Amino acid sequence: MNNTRIFKMAFASVYPHYVTKAENKGKTKAEVDEIICWLTGFTPSELQQEIDSNTDFETFFAKAKLHPNAHLIKGVICGYRIEEIEDELMRKIRYMDKLIDELAKGKSMDKILRT
Repeated sequence: MNNTRIFKMAFASVYPHYVTKAENKGKTKAEVDEIICWLTGFTPSELQQEIDSNTDFETFFAKAKLHPNAHLIKGVICGYRIEEIEDELMRKIRYMDKLIDELAKGKSMDKILRT
């Protein structure tokens, strides 16, 4: 897996795909934003600023303050078991992917947000 390419990819280029995936399953952009803000510690306005700035994933997660319960996100995403991903940045990216997948699959927000 070429992580460098993913790390340098703009978060803003992937974000619309997260929203589309959720909306196709009857979920909302607001729910996607809530999940991303929970994971990263960004406020909604800070999230929008990162999107507008075309920040890459590496910078995006360098600025983020990962939620203390993020380590509770487990399972398989894109063929990889999250808890076995050694690269910290890739694990954070896969955390976000997993949370959006859970939303699209209809999991309740309290379970997604590990409350």
